[in-house]
Amino acid sequence: MEGGIQLIKAHVPAKELYRYSSTLRSLTGGRGAHSESFSHYEEMPREAEQKIIEESKRAKQAQQAE
Repeated sequence: MEGGIQLIKAHVPAKELYRYSSTLRSLTGGRGAHSESFSHYEEMPREAEQKIIEESKRAKQAQQAE
């Protein structure tokens, strides 16, 4: 959009917003801005849940081995 403002609304998992502000400013030459507000909780995908559980177990085992 030449010379105007473009507004984009989206529902995005909070995890995906990590460093978003910095990336947006970088992509827009410092002119981009964003805001966030909580929308809702949602059940996480089973694959992601299992990955987090396994990572947590490994971290706990490594900590106990120290």
